[in-house]
Amino acid sequence: MKNPFSPAGMLSLAFLVLPLLACEHLDDDVRTHVPGKDPLPSFLSLEEVARVLSSVDLGASQMGEVHDAVTSSTGNGYDEEYTMRDLFSQPGAGVGDAPTKAGKTYETPLRQLLSEAVLARYGTKASDEGVDAGTFLQALTESDVQIYWPYSDKWDGADAPVITFDPEDNSDKNVGFVTEADGTVRSVIVDEQMARDRPVWVVNRNDDSSYRTLEVLRREDPDWGTGGGLISVKAAEKPFKTLVLRSFTARHNYDTWFAGASEFFVKCGAVEKFTAKNIEDISLYTPSITDFMIVVKRDQVGVEIPFDAVMVSEWTDQLESIAFMIIEDDGGKRSTWKCSTKVTVKSKAFGIDLEIPLNTADDIVWRGQLTGRYLDKFSGTMGHFGDVDLLLEFI
Repeated sequence: MKNPFSPAGMLSLAFLVLPLLACEHLDDDVRTHVPGKDPLPSFLSLEEVARVLSSVDLGASQMGEVHDAVTSSTGNGYDEEYTMRDLFSQPGAGVGDAPTKAGKTYETPLRQLLSEAVLARYGTKASDEGVDAGTFLQALTESDVQIYWPYSDKWDGADAPVITFDPEDNSDKNVGFVTEADGTVRSVIVDEQMARDRPVWVVNRNDDSSYRTLEVLRREDPDWGTGGGLISVKAAEKPFKTLVLRSFTARHNYDTWFAGASEFFVKCGAVEKFTAKNIEDISLYTPSITDFMIVVKRDQVGVEIPFDAVMVSEWTDQLESIAFMIIEDDGGKRSTWKCSTKVTVKSKAFGIDLEIPLNTADDIVWRGQLTGRYLDKFSGTMGHFGDVDLLLEFI
């Protein structure tokens, strides 16, 4: 197949239930933390991509394309993001859109103008570093680089963006680029207030496209419903209860605004359908882990987000407690939290060990055991778990 980024073809032009993993113990020493992403090629820095993007003469078609994509991403439960992979393969597609989607039709797709800008900047002859336009574009489309548009829902449909990049150093300000009417590029200082007041595109790296949100799961699997709706059951006598997470409220941003939304994971370890009659029966049961991702955008901090997802589908009277953890994803080495869920057999309590996966650089918001007595008492009442509030309910 012809390489679309070769000089000859230049202008012709993605909730989760995780498995139990046997890996190292939890490592809370920040000195051992490592980035959760592969390094970009030296020529493909976020700043360089932002500079190239700022040289593009953006019009209504390109602005509308990016807005379509970030709106689609948020509708799928992700952040306001448009990956370079989608930009070149599926114009206007957001994270979580079906991979077979061909993309929307635009008068002049952004990929065409971006390809022209790269060609003008790098040419078709390799530099001393071995980089030409084709090399740059190939690396760009294979990377996790994306356009992040915070507060995109406030766009007036006309204003062009300031283009900046994630400095990846926890700064809350950075240089941004504005293209004037005569084509010259002017540098400005960008902060989050500017992003609230006018369009700002941030070139950063994707954190969440490899995970499936609850919205995507519900669309893909009929058993999850058709995208939402209140979970309810008929009032009837039954030998078990169902634990539901009704809503989620984040009280704190864990990353700088350049990095985008916070990706929270709510993890629950339990032994469902537990009805052992003898101690020997315990070996017949295997604990399971339920793991939901919840993306909280910058303007959703402090806002109660309806979630309505089942955490434990069949909580029997013999299940005394579950292991429960909330983290904010930050990557790092794969690790586990060794914990247990507790059951009773003939009035005797037994702990069943399990391991809940996480990464060493993740921020642990809360972790511990939740007992059936606690959940019964506060069912339907907002509870405080570190920097987040949860509404848990037995139904």
